[in-house]
Amino acid sequence: MEDSTIRFNAIDNKVQIKEVLSSVYNALLVKGYNPINQLVGYLLSEDPTYITNYNNARSLITRIDRDEVLQELLISYLSK
Repeated sequence: MEDSTIRFNAIDNKVQIKEVLSSVYNALLVKGYNPINQLVGYLLSEDPTYITNYNNARSLITRIDRDEVLQELLISYLSK
């Protein structure tokens, strides 16, 4: 077994974050929640109960790193 470092591709991660956030947003919307409020609650507290289980949204949101989501949101906001 070779002991080498695995290279991480940030572009794929950005796509993954966007896909997860879109899926979670849509699941919250379908269930009648305010998606922005629920996502902000999750991002501030990292409490997954802010996210519905509908369409596996809670499991999806916990697969991505909250700090990376916040970083991508700031980059996107500040680059406009």
